[in-house]
Amino acid sequence: MKKLAVLTLAAATAVTLMAADGAALYKKCAGCHGAHGEKKALGKSAPIKGWPKEKIVEALKGYKAGTRNVYGMGALMKAQVASLSDADIEALADYISKQ
Repeated sequence: MKKLAVLTLAAATAVTLMAADGAALYKKCAGCHGAHGEKKALGKSAPIKGWPKEKIVEALKGYKAGTRNVYGMGALMKAQVASLSDADIEALADYISKQ
């Protein structure tokens, strides 16, 4: 019984450690979008502060797929989000939506 409890705790800890960290992921975005999403990226885009999570997820997935090109930023954003997993996108969108 103790072994099962230890294994369960170890598995839960591993999942928690592997979970995407939206704040850490956002550091890559802050240079263009501002510390809280308040800036127009490169003076072109609308600020992302206040966007709902679903809109952010949709935008990031569109950029990643190469199907979104708003303000002519499609290629730049595609390169920025190319390495993000779906879990990363969810965590990042959750973080941004709370700014």
